[in-house]
Amino acid sequence: MARLGKALFFDEALSGSGHLSCASCHVPSAHYAPVDDAVFARGGAAMDRVGRRAVPSLTYRERQPPFSIGPDDPTNEGAPPIPSPAPTQGPGARAAKSAAGAGASALAMVPQGGLFWDGRADTLQAQAAGPLYDPREMASNRDILIGRLRHAPYTAALLRLAGPYASDDMLISEALFALARYQIEDIAFHPYTSRFDAWLEGKIHLNPDEAEGLRLFNDPAKGNCAACHLSAVTKDHLPPLFTDHQYEALAAPRQPLAEPGIVDLGLCEAGRPDIGTNGAYCGFFRTPSLRNTATRRHFFHNGVFTTLRQVMDFYALRDLSPGRFYPRDENGRVRLYDDLPPQYRANVDTLDAPFGKRHAPALTEAEREKIIAFLGTLTDGER
Repeated sequence: MARLGKALFFDEALSGSGHLSCASCHVPSAHYAPVDDAVFARGGAAMDRVGRRAVPSLTYRERQPPFSIGPDDPTNEGAPPIPSPAPTQGPGARAAKSAAGAGASALAMVPQGGLFWDGRADTLQAQAAGPLYDPREMASNRDILIGRLRHAPYTAALLRLAGPYASDDMLISEALFALARYQIEDIAFHPYTSRFDAWLEGKIHLNPDEAEGLRLFNDPAKGNCAACHLSAVTKDHLPPLFTDHQYEALAAPRQPLAEPGIVDLGLCEAGRPDIGTNGAYCGFFRTPSLRNTATRRHFFHNGVFTTLRQVMDFYALRDLSPGRFYPRDENGRVRLYDDLPPQYRANVDTLDAPFGKRHAPALTEAEREKIIAFLGTLTDGER
């Protein structure tokens, strides 16, 4: 089934244009992320449309949990209604997320898990169908899929697995399942071959800058990065994925290439029946894994930043020098959180370090560079 999934993953004929496969955007040599400098991937039936978000890497999804709120799975029968997240400011403000006690936040009533930037899919099988049918991406449809699945080099293998008399719907379902199995079973999607993994195994030493970067990454008074990008070995003795799978509203600046008049609200418009259009979740996007992040060319859901230094500067200086990141109006005032409508701006995290600083940044320029040096140790194949 996984070998069938590999054939499907590289098959351009599954797309409406006949020129786009899963591997076109999720390139193996780029850790299953884009290999070019385009902010948004080009697709559509005529290859003349672009996506809305930066294409994420497909690596390290084998341990991604399904979407839930807090410790309970809301998809279970009889689950209680989903509450709104606690506000970050004012009466009843939630506790800050800290690298010193990141495990506590995993028990809080917060959104977590799921796939895509907005968590709209719970499984790799459901995720595979998203780009396949999206008119901006592979732009396929049922007729195109059936025509290809019944007349492809791998059709005999598919029919052996689905059964010689499988219905069209069964063939599509089995194909999507095969794509999921490929990503789970092929170790190339989760190799754990970074220098950090070698260091965990006691095989190498980090250099002084990398070691100091790791310390700053974990320090709750400094980078506090590990509050969301968990860096410790799990209780099951598994290497860290550098994500808590939760969602944050960080107010990334608006992408200049974004479609005019369109605002991406993330989780609250994901179309999940268990979330609906609850405004308390607008502006929230999934915290990605930082593995292989040093090889990425665009960062955040809208790809607005192109270097890790820009990302680190944003974390350290967003609240101190917002004019560095946000545009100004005709009167010279900074248009703070310019990609989020005013009614949702209370959702933005202004509490967790390194945010919230008003006098001096939590991280100096030199310290930011050391964290970037550490992030370079998370690239697979570098040991």
